[in-house]
Amino acid sequence: MNAFDVDSDARRVYEVLVDGGIGIIPTDVGYVILGITSQAIWDIFRVKRRKPEKLNAMCGCREMHAAIHDLPDDRRNIVKVITEDYSLPLGAVAPAQLGHPALAGLDTDVLDQTTDNGTIAMLLNAGPMLDTLARIGFDDGRLIIGSSANLSLQGVKFRVCDIESDIVEAADIVIDYGLMRWNRYAKSSTMIDVGEMRVVRYGSCFDLIDDLLRRHFDITLPADPS
Repeated sequence: MNAFDVDSDARRVYEVLVDGGIGIIPTDVGYVILGITSQAIWDIFRVKRRKPEKLNAMCGCREMHAAIHDLPDDRRNIVKVITEDYSLPLGAVAPAQLGHPALAGLDTDVLDQTTDNGTIAMLLNAGPMLDTLARIGFDDGRLIIGSSANLSLQGVKFRVCDIESDIVEAADIVIDYGLMRWNRYAKSSTMIDVGEMRVVRYGSCFDLIDDLLRRHFDITLPADPS
C-alpha cells in the first residue's frame, strides 16, 4: 500500500487549476502555490504581496524541458546529470522556444512575467507531485505557473502548518504530504542559468550541485556568499 496516491492527487489539483482555481502542493524544496489562468496567477501575486517585477517560474518535467528549453547537447547533459543521474532539484533557466504552442497559449501579461530576455525558469525534479502535475498539464497543452507558498520574503515553507493563513486561505485545494525532503537547507531550489552557467539563486542542494559540476564537467561556480 502506497502512503500517497500522487497521480490521483495531481489530477484533482489539475482540475481545480484548469477551472481557474489556485492550488498548494508539496515539492522536495518546499510547498508551492500554483495557477494556470491569468487571474489565478495575479491573485497569487497579490496574496503573496509579491512585487510585480518578480518573474514567474514554470512547474517543469523532463518532456517540457526537452521541448521548450533551447540548449546545445552539452548543456542538456548537465541538466540530465543533475536532475536524473543525481536526482537533485534544479531551477533551470535557459533560452526558450517562444513559438511553442504551450507558450503561445499564455496571456501576454503572463508570458511577459514568465520570460526574461528570451529565457524561462523551470523547476525540474522537485518531487513526484510536481513532475506528475507538470506532465499532465503539458500533455494537455497547458503550462502551470508556480511560486513558493509563503508571503514574499518570509522564507519557503516545508510543512503546510507553517504556511501563513492568508496563503492557505487563497488556495482552492491543498495537498499535504508532511515535512518535505530538503528542509535542512531552509531554502528554495538552486537556480542556474544553464545557457551561461551562472548562478541565479543559491538554494537547496547547491553544495551537491557544485560538487558534481566540478567533478564531471570541470565547472566551478562562485561560492555561496551566505
